[in-house]
Amino acid sequence: MFVGHLAVAFGAKSLDRKLPLGLLIGASFGVDILWPIFLLLGLETVRIDPGNTVFTPLDFVSYPWSHSLLFVAVWAVLLGLVARRFGISKSGSVIAGLLVLSHWVLDLVMHRPDLPLWPGSQTFGLGLWNSLAGTFFVEGGLLAVCIGLYLAVVSLPTLKGKIALWSLIALCVFIWASQPFSPAPPNAQAVAFVGLTMLLLPLWGMWIDRNSSARAIQENG
Repeated sequence: MFVGHLAVAFGAKSLDRKLPLGLLIGASFGVDILWPIFLLLGLETVRIDPGNTVFTPLDFVSYPWSHSLLFVAVWAVLLGLVARRFGISKSGSVIAGLLVLSHWVLDLVMHRPDLPLWPGSQTFGLGLWNSLAGTFFVEGGLLAVCIGLYLAVVSLPTLKGKIALWSLIALCVFIWASQPFSPAPPNAQAVAFVGLTMLLLPLWGMWIDRNSSARAIQENG
């Protein structure tokens, strides 16, 4: 899943409009930001296998340190503690941790059975990536709903803010939607280096935050 992770980051803003969007995006994509680092270090393995699923040619051979449920929970707790240390509220830190955990749940829906519960365990996955229509409907629908939730609590009063938000969404949707029709990457190292560009996403979220503001809460009566 790709835009699905972006979606839940936007949607989480509606739970606490004071939370930085950069933190929310970093939390939702967190294990995918760790994954290319672990690939380059030789701790995890991916294989290029065109036809592995109809959506992606990647065969996630082994990624227990970034993507097992156990370690996703570890990263969630660590991020929550770090967020708390840097002044995020207790509830906000919990939300950030839950976003990290959401990554495994969303991947479980999309991936074929390759997600372990812990290193060396049986692997799981519901395999929605084997249906292009299902993938586009589920991820695209989730993104649309969560953007709506985000815009209900955030105002973008300037053109710069609108450009910052919609350029991120447009770029991510283009990368996601074109993936099934793009040539397979040449090797795992290329996948890892491209994956490192996801480090830019939390920074993009910070840019959006600098050009947006929380909407006033409407009170009845």
